Amino acid sequence: MSVCSFRSAKPRGRSHGRRGAVRSGNRCSCSGGGAVQGARGGAGAGSVVAGRHCMNDQARRAQFGAHLAGLRKSAGLSQRSLALRLCVTAGIATLTRNEVSRWERGGRIPDAWLPPLAQVLGVPLDGLERGAARARGEAEQPGCPDREPDTYVQDAVGWLLAHDNRHGGDHVADAAVRVWEAERGRITGEDKQHLAQVAEIGEVAGWLLHDAARFREARATLAEAHTLARLAGDGPLEWFILDLIAMIDVHTGRAGEAMAITDEMLTGREVPGRVALMARVRRARSLAQAGDRTRALSALERATGGLQDSIQANDPAFTWWIDTTEVGLHTGETLLSLGDPRAALPHLRRSSAASRDGGRREFGNVLAELTALVQLRVWREAEAPLLRLEPILRAVTSSRTRVRLRSTLRAIDRDAPSWLADTAHEVAAAG
Repeated sequence: MSVCSFRSAKPRGRSHGRRGAVRSGNRCSCSGGGAVQGARGGAGAGSVVAGRHCMNDQARRAQFGAHLAGLRKSAGLSQRSLALRLCVTAGIATLTRNEVSRWERGGRIPDAWLPPLAQVLGVPLDGLERGAARARGEAEQPGCPDREPDTYVQDAVGWLLAHDNRHGGDHVADAAVRVWEAERGRITGEDKQHLAQVAEIGEVAGWLLHDAARFREARATLAEAHTLARLAGDGPLEWFILDLIAMIDVHTGRAGEAMAITDEMLTGREVPGRVALMARVRRARSLAQAGDRTRALSALERATGGLQDSIQANDPAFTWWIDTTEVGLHTGETLLSLGDPRAALPHLRRSSAASRDGGRREFGNVLAELTALVQLRVWREAEAPLLRLEPILRAVTSSRTRVRLRSTLRAIDRDAPSWLADTAHEVAAAG
C-alpha cells in the first residue's frame, strides 16, 4: 500500500486544493519503537559502527563531538546559550555558536575550553579530558582490538548507516544483510575480536531491517548477533543489541518479551547508568502497552531522574545520544499508549521542535506530534506538523514510520474537516 492510499472507500464531498499556512535525530530509536538516535546517534563513520571501538581519526572526533552535543542537550542549552555561558565563565567574549557547532560536528577538539565546559555542563573535567584524548587518538578506547575490520566492510556499513539516518532503511536493508551474511561466513574459529566485529555488522543489519518494517527478520538477525557478542565477551554490544530487540518488541506490541529483556538488562552484572536508563525507557513503553499506568510512569520517572546523573565514564559510547529530547519523546509515546494524548502532547511537541535534520528522526518525531493532535481532534494545530511532513516524505522511506503515517492520515480523512483532509491527501501524494 502506498502512503497516499489512506482514504476511505466512501468518498466525501470537499473542495480540493485548500491549504493553510505552512516544521527532528540512532541511532535513535524515534517514535516508531524507541531509538536508537539517533537515531543511530551519529553512527556511520568508524570501524564497523561509529561510536564503538577502533575508530579512525574522523570517527573519534565525531564521537566526542556527539558526546558534547549530548551533554549540552541534557543541560537544556542551545548552542548559542552554551557559547554565551562559556564566555561568561572564561571571561572571553569571542566564542560563537558556530564554534560550538564545529566542536559537535567533530571539526575541532575544544582543548582550551574543556575546564569551562566541565563547569558549565556540570560534568567531571577528567572525563572530558579522557574523551578529548581519545578523540586525538592519544588513548584508544578500552578493549580495542589490534586489527581493523576489512576496509570495504567499514566503508560499506558507514555508508549504510549514513543513508539510513538521512533516508531511512528501506533501500539499504538488503545490502546490509548481504554484508552480514558474507562476514558471518568468514568466521573460522573463536577469534573474539572478529566475533565482535561480525556481531556489530549483524546489529546494523537488524536495525535497518527493523526500519524497513521487516520485523521478524530483524529480530532473528539481532538474536544471532547477540549470541556472537556474548561469545566475544563484548558486554556493551550485548546491551546495545538487547535494547534493539526490546525496541522491536515494543514496536510490534510484544510487551511481555520486552519486559523480560529489560529485566535481563537491569539485573546481574553491574549496569552502567545510561544502559539502565535505556532499559527503563523500554520498560515504561511495554508497561504502558500492558495498561499498567502506575508502573509505566514510575519507570519513566526513574529514567528521567537518571538522565543527568548517568553521564559517566563507563557509559558505553552508543548511549551518548540519549538526551532530554529522546526521553521526552518516549514519555509522550508512553502517555499516548496509555490513552492520554493531552498529557503526551507537550512532550511530543518539544521533541518535534528539537528535531530539524530533515531525515528519519524528524519524520518520526513530527509524526508523533501529529498523531497526538489528531487524537485530540485539534485540527487547526494539526495543520503545521502535517505540512512539515511533506518535504520529508520526498526524501525518507522508513516503512515502519510510514505504517503509522497511514493510520494517522486515515484518522484525518475519517474525522477531520474537509479542508484538513484535502491537505492530508496532498501531503501524502508527495511521498
